[in-house]
Amino acid sequence: MIGYRFTDFIPNSPLGNIFQQLLNIFLQLLNITAGDVSEALNLLNELDRKYNLTTNDYGIGDFIEELKEKGYIEEGQQNEHVYYITTKTEREIRRKALEEIFSKLKRGGKGNHPTPFSGLGDEKTSDRRNYQFGDRLDQLDATASIKNAQINHGINNFELTEDDLEIEELEYKTAASTVLMIDVSHSMILYGEDRITPAKKVAMALAELITTKFPKDTLDIIAFGNDAWPIEIKDIPYLQVGPYHTNTVGGIELAMDLLRRKKNRNKQIFIITDGKPTCLKIGMKYYKNSFGLDRKIINKTLDKAAQCRKLGITITTFMIARDPYLQRFVHEFTKVNQGRAYYSSLTNLGEYIFEDFVRNRRKNFK
Repeated sequence: MIGYRFTDFIPNSPLGNIFQQLLNIFLQLLNITAGDVSEALNLLNELDRKYNLTTNDYGIGDFIEELKEKGYIEEGQQNEHVYYITTKTEREIRRKALEEIFSKLKRGGKGNHPTPFSGLGDEKTSDRRNYQFGDRLDQLDATASIKNAQINHGINNFELTEDDLEIEELEYKTAASTVLMIDVSHSMILYGEDRITPAKKVAMALAELITTKFPKDTLDIIAFGNDAWPIEIKDIPYLQVGPYHTNTVGGIELAMDLLRRKKNRNKQIFIITDGKPTCLKIGMKYYKNSFGLDRKIINKTLDKAAQCRKLGITITTFMIARDPYLQRFVHEFTKVNQGRAYYSSLTNLGEYIFEDFVRNRRKNFK
């Protein structure tokens, strides 16, 4: 065996560092511009002029060429000056969002939704019990079983019987089906505050978490304004706010329909919104009221919350608003569903959602 060979340490190329730094900024800008590459590059140019992000040896033009070479963007077939992001970029945006949000979370245990119940699983606990018919052999605690045999029968007359066997309890693991509803009504960009970008970032991070860490879980994502419609994970970066009202009832109805098709026992709805329900669709017409908590709309919304409760679907509302009258409505909505509500700012929205999703909760996983 030759062993290890040590050579001189050669630090990373400064140009490589510049590309990575620019890429991180570019991915953030893509989220803000709803996947518009040209607009993101224009903003990156402005940032470079203001903050000198590049050097004399490596400019934005070099960065664009490297983006194309490494498969982050591709040119349009009809127009060479029009760029589109690739599936590689979409995955990278989701991964970055996951890293950003998880870096803020407190340290916790392993994932896969641990519950307070023992049963079939893959994580051993400190609990022990006597052998029962049907227990798997890999659950057998050999050391404890031999010790029991010595105590019960003595060393000189050693024998191992069924009564001596001791079983290691395993932590029961469960799967969940989640629907994430994102409000895309006009108020999500009202008053000069960008609320849709953090919502999209959380949705992408949650999608990346479930697909990589909880493969047995399911995640559906719904955008809701005047209507509600499902979107694919790959479509999240392109999600934009429209001139819509907030049809929460339509969103919950679609979420219930999606969850009805899932086989998982544990089903939940996450709602990211900043406003009150202001719209209903009755037949082909829309009933709207932007001025207050319209009783007709509110009663329908509360009816859906109660219906979800009867079906065992927990609703967690993440409210990006501090208005007292809105909080009162959310409190009543949550009470009817027996779910949870968080009144979060844009900076800690991801922390609330991920801690709620990953945390072990007896009342959620029954």
